Amino acid sequence: METPATKTDAAVSAEVKPMLSPLADVYASAGARMGVWFGCSLPNDFGDPAAEYRFGNQTVALEDKNYRTYLKFTGPDRVRYLNAILTNNIKDVAAGQGTISLLLNPQGHILAELETYALADHHLCVSYAMIREQLIQWLDKYIIMDDVTLTDETDRWGTLALEGPKAAAIVKQLANVDLQPVDELASVESVVNAIPCRIVKRSPGGVAGAELVVERAQLPALWQILLEAVRKHGGGPAGYTALSGQRLSQGVAWFGYDFGEKQIPHEAGLENTHISYTKGCYTGQEIVERVRSRGHVNRRRVGLLFSGDAVPEAGAPLTTADGKEAGYVTRAARVWDPPRVIGMGYVRKEAEAPGATLHWPGGTATVIRLP
Repeated sequence: METPATKTDAAVSAEVKPMLSPLADVYASAGARMGVWFGCSLPNDFGDPAAEYRFGNQTVALEDKNYRTYLKFTGPDRVRYLNAILTNNIKDVAAGQGTISLLLNPQGHILAELETYALADHHLCVSYAMIREQLIQWLDKYIIMDDVTLTDETDRWGTLALEGPKAAAIVKQLANVDLQPVDELASVESVVNAIPCRIVKRSPGGVAGAELVVERAQLPALWQILLEAVRKHGGGPAGYTALSGQRLSQGVAWFGYDFGEKQIPHEAGLENTHISYTKGCYTGQEIVERVRSRGHVNRRRVGLLFSGDAVPEAGAPLTTADGKEAGYVTRAARVWDPPRVIGMGYVRKEAEAPGATLHWPGGTATVIRLP
């Protein structure tokens, strides 16, 4: 099995055997080159990462998102409970809507990234299977006097995604769902060729796309239906070599790669997307508010443009022109249109300005503004 050039944060031990995708047989038949992403065995590529990158930008890409854990919360106190432990405002999430949050420890460090969906009679939290057991322990610890029941439904659900300019047209054609009026992270119940699914709007790079959440047993059949549709629209399946580059070009940080337990939200650049400053108390809030009032952190996540064709490994050191330590690379990838090598990393505040030139063992790295 190939190992991608990027490595996950310490949250994922290299000794842990990667989890298999429920589509493993499909990939074996397709000749996909496999790698380990988010602690799961997922496709690096299907033979041509450059073409797969262009699917997501020019037509439509089909993606496997089966690295997730699904935790169901029921009980009359579930909203109060989730609102008290997560960084974003769960109380005001209406039925059918979703939001993204962090779970912090009391010192303000990031334990997990979670999406929370308000469904008809329960709330569903979606996070990463690589931290599944630890996450359940953390969440269960906070259920003390609350009338809340946590049920692990990871083995029940799976997710496939459509991304790119033609994704919305395929969703309309197959599921009769118009994504245009649907809010980001809102979900709609539908059926695709007799397969019940929950369609969640996702707009990476500002282009409307969708994730289709289905019973895991239905994933192979749904993959074939979607594969046929994307190919008719000039697209195809995309692996994580292309997807990592795509997310870097969009400025999207990945949990376990670009942020985790070593960071607090402001260092990771998540203070404007994952946190409510009006909702009231939650675990780690005191640290978040202290950093917010101070106005800066000593290190911050930045975008990087590398010279040459080499792709730095995670952890590659960054130094100033006079050899002083400036930070390190978290993730890097080759992208196309135009061809270049980009990445993310953490640098000291004196070196974080766009245009700053740093050095790594394979060349230079210029700090660039994240989208």
